[in-house]
Amino acid sequence: MKALTICQPYAALICLPESHPEHKRVENRRWPTRYRGPLAIHAGKSRGWLDEDMGRPGYDYSGLRIADMTFGAVVGVADMIDCIHIDVIKRFAQCGLGMRTGLRWLTTHCHAEGPYCFVLENVRPLPVPVPYKGAQGFFDIPDALFATPTLLGGPR
Repeated sequence: MKALTICQPYAALICLPESHPEHKRVENRRWPTRYRGPLAIHAGKSRGWLDEDMGRPGYDYSGLRIADMTFGAVVGVADMIDCIHIDVIKRFAQCGLGMRTGLRWLTTHCHAEGPYCFVLENVRPLPVPVPYKGAQGFFDIPDALFATPTLLGGPR
């Protein structure tokens, strides 16, 4: 399976339930991809992207408790369904042209920053994170790492 290292708190935000207001459905990258399919979400070891809320020590700006975040492990699986340049999203927001109906939410999603937006859906957090070494760009991890067919996108 393809995997992508995503720094915290963003890996945790992706794994939140869709009903959560901070749920992240987009991963931003500087490069495009044609890849579509299952994608393992690897939480990187870096703490460089954490922005501690000074009003609530121990919590990130998103309201997540830093001590509850996992680092250096696969934390979930999502389906990557598209890669869209931010200019297309902005153009759609201005004139309503050029975007599939099911993706109109991208025009107002707080995490759609680009330049390339990797669109994720059907996120399945792992019941127990699996320690694993990350890498830059997409990298392969063995399907055997996942214990249940549901995590691989199989029958529910």
